[in-house]
Order: sequence, then structure tokens, then C-alpha cells
Amino acid sequence: MSNKIITMLRKELIDAARDKRSVMAGLYYAMGAPLLMCGMFFMLIGQLTSPEDLNINIDNPQGAPDLVKYLSSKGINQTDGENTKDILLVISDDYASNMAKGISAEVTLIADASNEKLQKSIRRLEKRLQEYSSEMGSLRLIARGIDPRVMQPIKLNVEDQATPDSKAGMILGIATMTMIYAVFISGMNLAIDTSAGERERNSLALLLSHPVSTGQIVLSKILAVTIFAMIGLLLTLIVSKFAYSFVPWQELGFSVSVNGNFIGMMMLVGLPVAIMAACLQLFVSFMAKSFKEAQSYLTIVLILPMMLAMAASYDIAPDTLQWLPVSGQLQALMEFIKGRELPVVQLAVSSITTLVISAGLAMGMQKSLKSEKIVFGL
Repeated sequence: MSNKIITMLRKELIDAARDKRSVMAGLYYAMGAPLLMCGMFFMLIGQLTSPEDLNINIDNPQGAPDLVKYLSSKGINQTDGENTKDILLVISDDYASNMAKGISAEVTLIADASNEKLQKSIRRLEKRLQEYSSEMGSLRLIARGIDPRVMQPIKLNVEDQATPDSKAGMILGIATMTMIYAVFISGMNLAIDTSAGERERNSLALLLSHPVSTGQIVLSKILAVTIFAMIGLLLTLIVSKFAYSFVPWQELGFSVSVNGNFIGMMMLVGLPVAIMAACLQLFVSFMAKSFKEAQSYLTIVLILPMMLAMAASYDIAPDTLQWLPVSGQLQALMEFIKGRELPVVQLAVSSITTLVISAGLAMGMQKSLKSEKIVFGL
């Protein structure tokens, strides 16, 4: 690396460090995202391990005392208080007589299935009613001297071959999406400031008047933004390492550990992504005519890597996306944290593709800085 590039890089980093508010705004995501994820995992684990009681209205509960008692043992109670869900279970008047005769006894569940807040409760109630119905059906067969197993011609046995590492990987894979996204957020303010911001301050034209090539200027800016992006990623990993240790993963039967191997692999995989993020943000910012316009454009542009990250994290991506930037790296990372063999070819191709896109954007910036329309925002 030439002395001119090192000098330009030092200049970019010093300028960025002077604006502490801008620097911290970019790093707030790196510190806050892991904490928010931990809070979400705390609530999710609490709901899965100890779900709250479901309070509903039951019409004619005296007609089916055994059913009401069974639901109560499963945390579904009849109440009329403030916490009662807008769900009504109607027990028919002939319920008891039909049960005694061994014929179908009717219950009616009345609720608004389009209400998102009720859908989980409705499914929970339906599941418990089906379980009770199955138990009553088995007892009826036994009373008639029939083995209930005749109603089960196929007995399904499921052997879960998932290891604790692979189970943890399912959770950590979602968290990895927020980690890799940190490289796009952490350096974004610097990318805007060192491009559209310098043009608004009329310092870009002055910089181009110095005996340095446009290629050296572009490279120094890319390196500066990349350094901030990698600092954000490292900060996210450090906060995650300590924050995730407080989440009660053992209640789900596994543990999540952000260890040194994962941090090292994440930094290695994140470097090409950080370079591409820097090139993309600088390219878009140079094309914008003002600082605010650059912010608006980047907000829209960053939707694409977020969609790729989500597609990889939730396993909804087609096979072709495994070779693309962000999604390819994330899928390889998820295989690594699940303890499986690292897909080296997939990781190499996606990383090379990332760097090729970065090179194309860098050459585009180098060419654009030779245009007065870009330099003066005309």
C-alpha cells in the first residue's frame, strides 16, 4: 500500500473520529441489536417453557364438568375478568346424555380467527379439545372390550438426530443475520459523510486538486468505511458473547455459545461483505446530490441485503442464492455453527462474487469522480 493511500486513509479516519455523534450512531446498532435479540429470546423461552394460563368464557360449564376440569389442568380456565380472551366455548345441553350414550357430544368454539392476538389461543384450545376427544374415544373402545390400538394401524416413531450444537445453530442462525447486518449499518454514516457530505462542504473538489489519483481516493474511502464496518461487527460479536450467556438456553435442551472459533469465522466471512457494503454505500452516496438524498437512497438499498439475509436465515431461499453475496455467506456460517462440514466451495464462490461486485462498484466510483456533474452535484 502506497504512502499516499495510507495518508488518505489516516485523513478519513481522523475526520470520522471528530464527529463522535455520527460514529456512535453507526455503532448503536452493533451494541443494541444483541441486547434486543436477548430480550426477544428471554420472552420466547418463557412462553415455550411456561405458557400463561388461557382464560376464556364457557357457556353451560355444568353440562361437562369433566371437560372443564381437564381444560383447567391444562391451563385453560373459565373466568370473567379483564384478562379473559374473547373466546367462547359453548357446551350443548345434551352433552352429558350424548356422552352417556356413547355418541358424539357437541361443543362449539366461537372466536374471531382473523384476530392475530387470538390465533395462538384458538389453536391451543383446539389442540386440548382434540386431546380430550382422543382420550374419551380410547375409553369408549376399552369399555366395549376393544383395544384402542386397532384405531392406530400405523405407529410413527421419530428419532431426532439433531445434536445440541445443531439445535443451538437454529437459534444462533437467526442472531447471525443481525450480526452480518451490522457491517451495513456501522459504516453507513461514514460512507455518506465522506462522499455526499464532503461534496456539500466543498472539500471533495479540493481533495481532487491534490496530486493523488481518483483510484487512490476511492480506495482510501473504501478502506475507512470497511474498517468502521468491521469494528461494528466485532463489537456486535463481543456484546453477543456476554449477553447470550445470560439467556436460559438450557430450558430448551441446548446451549448457545459465541466462542472464539465462531468469532474468528464470522470476522473472516464478514470481511468481503464489509468491503462490498462500503463500496455499495459509497457508490450510492456519490450518485446522490445531497446528504439527505444519500440517506434516503441507502435506506432503500439496504433492504436488499436484509432480504437476502432473511432468506438464508429462515431457509426460504432457492438453491441459486447460496452462491450470492450475504445469503451464501450466511448459509455457510449456519452450517459451521451447527457443527456440520463447512461448504468451502459455496463460501469461496459467494465471497469471490462479493469481491467482484465490490471491484465493479469501485471502478464505477473512480470513473464518476472524473465527472464534474458528480464532483459538484450538478
